[in-house]
Amino acid sequence: MELNGNFTKDLLSPYLDEEIITYQVGDNLAIDYIGAALVFLLSLFVLRIFKFIIIRKLKQVAKKTKNDVDDLVIKIVDKIGWPFYLIISLHLAFQVITLPEYLELGTYYLFIILVGYYLIRSAGYVIDFAAQKVMESKKEKGEKVDRGVVSLIATISKVVLWCIVIILIISNLGYDTSALLTGLGIGGLAIALAMQTVLSDIFAYFSIHLDKPFRVGDFIVVGSDMGVVEKIGLKTTRIKTLQGQELVVSNQELTNSRINNYKKMEKRRITFEFGVSYSTPVAKLEKIPKMVKDIITKAEHADFDRAHFKKFADSSLVYEVVYYMTIPDFNTYMDTQQKINLEIMKGLQKQKIDIPFPTQTIHLSKRS
Repeated sequence: MELNGNFTKDLLSPYLDEEIITYQVGDNLAIDYIGAALVFLLSLFVLRIFKFIIIRKLKQVAKKTKNDVDDLVIKIVDKIGWPFYLIISLHLAFQVITLPEYLELGTYYLFIILVGYYLIRSAGYVIDFAAQKVMESKKEKGEKVDRGVVSLIATISKVVLWCIVIILIISNLGYDTSALLTGLGIGGLAIALAMQTVLSDIFAYFSIHLDKPFRVGDFIVVGSDMGVVEKIGLKTTRIKTLQGQELVVSNQELTNSRINNYKKMEKRRITFEFGVSYSTPVAKLEKIPKMVKDIITKAEHADFDRAHFKKFADSSLVYEVVYYMTIPDFNTYMDTQQKINLEIMKGLQKQKIDIPFPTQTIHLSKRS
């Protein structure tokens, strides 16, 4: 049913004098203003019931559910303030009467602005909810959560959303936004060119966090530099080198480089050689691989792969040994390698097998 003067007149005429019904005020009858007031009050009453009774009941129901989405929806609706409800009530009331064009447009513009504002606020709650869920999901998986990154992405999303909604509001108010968009595009291009290096590092920052080639605490090698990642900043990454100093590297340089990440290693393949004297009997040479295998098999965190008499070197008979460390920690590897080396020395000494020094034999001949 359309809200108009005839409907109000038919509804209220049995209770009012004819003089009041036909009394003219501006472009409307007095009965029209009375009807508009009734629509306004009735709308406010209904919205008040919705705000304080229905929402309260929904909150009680939501507390009993495990789903967080219903809490989010109720929060969005509950945060809508009274200015919005007043404008809706006025908008409905103004359908009953004829208004001056400026007043009608003013009400319409105010309605558009408030709708845009509450849409942005609601979208902000959704973005914050999604960010919280992402952090909780990472915690459940045992992954380290970088709150700064999640917060930054959420903030950027909100800023972009604000820009889009403001442009849409301006467009709905009847203004041409093409010139504004063109200006923003040119201004954005100029800023991007002026801050090209900075923006490249910022994009590299997001690339590092999304692709995760390394994380804080990882031991990495970049070119001739190596160390533990201490901080991944918006523009640079800080690395604590083995010598103790802090190495500052731009994020763009890191994403453009080949990175060896030793923290990602599940196993470490170890290859080493040792030599014995040429005077060692063949029977003893044949026992060396088994001796090495027994030593490595007994070592903690080590899986033996192979040991072979590899080659005839200038001053020794060379054996090559390969095994795997089951944990990637470098200090643990060095401790294990040290124990293996000492046990090999003991085994060779027990068998009376010499480890020769590098030597050269010079033959001199006398000419007559």
